[in-house]
Parts: sequence; C-alpha cells; structure tokens
Amino acid sequence: MPFVETIEALEALYGTPGAASVRKVVHRLTPLYRDWIMASRYCVVSTVGPEGVDGSPRGDDGPVVLELDEQTLALPDWRGNNRLDTLRNIVRDGRIALMFMVPGSNTVVRVNGQAKLTADDALRMRFEQQGKHPATVIVIRIEEIYSQCARATIRAGLWNRDDSAGLPTMGQILAEASNGDEGGDTYDAEWAARAALTMW
Repeated sequence: MPFVETIEALEALYGTPGAASVRKVVHRLTPLYRDWIMASRYCVVSTVGPEGVDGSPRGDDGPVVLELDEQTLALPDWRGNNRLDTLRNIVRDGRIALMFMVPGSNTVVRVNGQAKLTADDALRMRFEQQGKHPATVIVIRIEEIYSQCARATIRAGLWNRDDSAGLPTMGQILAEASNGDEGGDTYDAEWAARAALTMW
C-alpha cells in the first residue's frame, strides 16, 4: 500500500487548520486552563527515549498535578511496577506530553513541555498520602497548553458506557504472556488486597 511520505502530501489531504484550533494554544496556565487541569485526577503521560516512546496512565486522589507556578507543574510518581520506562526517558530526554481527562467531560486538555525528575524532600512531602510520599516527582516546564477536539471522546462514548464485561483479567493476560509461569487465578484473587496495601 502507498504511504504518505512528505509533509506536503499530508497537508494536501487535510487542508489548513481552523482558526480556533490555533488560537486556543497558550504557553502558561491561564485561569480557565488552570481550573480545568486542577479538576483532573487522571492523565496519560507520553515520553520519548533511546529505546522508543512510552505512554503511561497517572492518577491521584485529588488533582493529578500540582501547580508550582503558572509555567510549571509537578506530577508525583506514585508506586507502580518499577519498570521506570517513563522516568528513564525523562532522565535522558525531557520531552513530555500530558493528556488530562475529567470523567463526564468530552474535552481533553493537553500540555506539552520539558520534564525533569527530582527526589527533593520538600517537594515530595507536598504530596503526602496516608503518611507516604512519592519516590520522585516529575517537574514539567510548560511549553504549550491546548484543548483537544472532543470528537474522539464523543465517538467512543467514553463516559456513558461500560464495555468491560467479558474482558480477560490481568491474571489471565500475565499467564498468557509468561506461558503460565506468572499470573492466573491466584494473581487475580490476591490483587485487590495487594493493591490496597501498595496504593501509595
């Protein structure tokens, strides 16, 4: 099949962007973008590094990020699987993109910028949950903020449906990927209690 190989060929297929899609871009936290991002408890973080790209979900009990100033956000790195894919990328290549979502809203707000990783105690302490603190905090210097078109969320019916019935469990997926060495029913049965003890 033929592929689109040049920017000129790409632009010929789509035309020019609408004025609103360009004018909605800002380079700092404006009052309304601030309100929107601070209402978000969930975002998807995208980074890039020598081994390739990484996309990682991040969530918190309250705003998923903290504003340090109008051009700087802080994202705690709460306990996960310790693969460190996102963090390895940030240490080697600071480019980052975050997509903030709020259940019930079809709008997605995106932040592009440069990230650095810190284990600064004073900043880590600002994220205390149940006496625990993140191991590190991602500090994001905002380069641009803009809202994404809502059509994808509307097409997907993201917030008004539940398609989870019949999906494989994580134990089943892990068992399949490891040829039965990991996962299975025991993994699924123990997951809720394990997660409750290691949430923060």
